[in-house]
Amino acid sequence: MRLTEVLNRSRRTLLLAVAALALAGCSSTTMTNPPRSVTEQLLLSTAADRAIKSISLAELAHKKVFVDQTYFESYDSKYVIGTIRDALSQAGAHLMTTASNSEIIVEARGGGLSVDASDTLVGIAQTGLPIPLAGTLNIPELSVYKSTRQRAIAKLALLAYTAQSRDHVLSTGAMVGKSYNKYYKLLGIIQWTTTDIPEKKNKKSEHPAK
Repeated sequence: MRLTEVLNRSRRTLLLAVAALALAGCSSTTMTNPPRSVTEQLLLSTAADRAIKSISLAELAHKKVFVDQTYFESYDSKYVIGTIRDALSQAGAHLMTTASNSEIIVEARGGGLSVDASDTLVGIAQTGLPIPLAGTLNIPELSVYKSTRQRAIAKLALLAYTAQSRDHVLSTGAMVGKSYNKYYKLLGIIQWTTTDIPEKKNKKSEHPAK
């Protein structure tokens, strides 16, 4: 077989391979993410759960109770109000759908329900290096050690008074609950997490809060 024929066949084979790769690369999958992470939502709900569990509502047992949300505003407000209603029901209160049919009105208010985050980096942060006449060269992060800490705090309070006379029945004062989640990375490869969120805990993350 002549050398030219071998070269031609090699070129044809190469072109077919490139075409096959091009066709294979035409399909793609679009991935979407919600605006809030599940970790953030679990941090807030866990802190709220712990805040509400910190007080006793036994004084409202066997009473017809209406939960007033007028003065409550925060992230995940429906979950928090639902948890308050659950706590009242477990304490023996009879939940009513209107204030007019109730004996006791419980007002809920929020002093804070959010997350603080902090980062620690030992290494070089991601940065951009200006290149004359060529734009900016992006330099990736080079970390020896990196940690990201998220801490949630819930501060809630309840006020209870009689529906008819408006006499004071109960003030819980500040109910405070906390939760945390921490990510660690060593040498850019080794990663682990510590958390006190029940839904995210595993054998490697069962460490006391710091």
